[in-house]
Amino acid sequence: MDEPILPELPDDLGSLLPEIDVSPASDSAAGSDQGAVMIAAFEGWNDAGSAATSAVLHLAEVLGAQKVDELDPEEYHDFQVNRPVVSTDDDGRRVLTWPTTTVSVAELDGRRFVLVHGIEPSMRWRTYCKELLGIATTLGVRTVITVGGLLADVPHTRPIPVSATSEDPAVQALLDVEQSAYEGPTGIVGVLQHSAQEGGLRALSLWAAVPHYVAHPPSPKATLALVVKLEDLLGVHVPLGDLLDDARAWEHGVDELAEEDEEIAQYVAQLEQAKDTVELPEATGEAIAREFERYLRRRERGDQPGDPRRARPGSKDGGGHAGTPRGTLPGPATSDDDGPDEPDEPEASPGEASPPTG
Repeated sequence: MDEPILPELPDDLGSLLPEIDVSPASDSAAGSDQGAVMIAAFEGWNDAGSAATSAVLHLAEVLGAQKVDELDPEEYHDFQVNRPVVSTDDDGRRVLTWPTTTVSVAELDGRRFVLVHGIEPSMRWRTYCKELLGIATTLGVRTVITVGGLLADVPHTRPIPVSATSEDPAVQALLDVEQSAYEGPTGIVGVLQHSAQEGGLRALSLWAAVPHYVAHPPSPKATLALVVKLEDLLGVHVPLGDLLDDARAWEHGVDELAEEDEEIAQYVAQLEQAKDTVELPEATGEAIAREFERYLRRRERGDQPGDPRRARPGSKDGGGHAGTPRGTLPGPATSDDDGPDEPDEPEASPGEASPPTG
């Protein structure tokens, strides 16, 4: 159980978005054609191990995102299901916090990111998505990335698999991803992606496979995998802060629990063998060179476990270092009559490392 904890990295996905002009008054061809990117995650059915929402919260913290809007919870939540929380602030006053969805904005490497974090609503999902995408349009969003977590038969000792699906042919061609063939119940993540696609926005969905036998949150190793995947897709450098140390501590903690239970240890060994047999890595010269370059870049930035120079959440160290864009997308896809089938089943099939397919 001494395998490295670093998440699996995409092969050669390039950059999802080119450089953009984020000035509100810009009406240049580049600014109007490319737009900002929204990254959204929701607590609940599509957030195994809280991996997805933790990834968005990490981005908001390390990028210094500012809240610009929130949705009225009265319209979308059953307060007997998601109750308000009462607490005491620093001045000793009682504070009532309602379940809601917040929209924050951050900028990194000349790009605008709109971060959405909320609890899956109890009702009026179509109206909810319409309002959320209306805010996105006002903020110049042209690409929507939904992030989720699902339970899967994967070992905690191996890199967390992250899969990507899209209904946009341009995104499929650039990133070498397929549309999901899943049919069945869906969550707000699937509905939002469907609505974005119908509204003519580029849409992409990322899913982290969380080991089902350690599904209780937090799951920092899965969160780390999602952040690194987003980093590669967008061609930017995101400070990892404490994620590396947290992921390592999480894995070691699960190791200790497994060592105390022979049945669990045997089960983990079976999962390791199954994964290693199915997914033998192709150690091409190009892949090795790419991973070594990544290691050197992080080492130069001090973004390594235990390094005091490493960027911490909320710090200004380790500022953005843009990756070299290797591909750009054309303008937003036009909507069509056929909506996408979304990969939202919260559990993957045995041995599966991606959202389930029908």
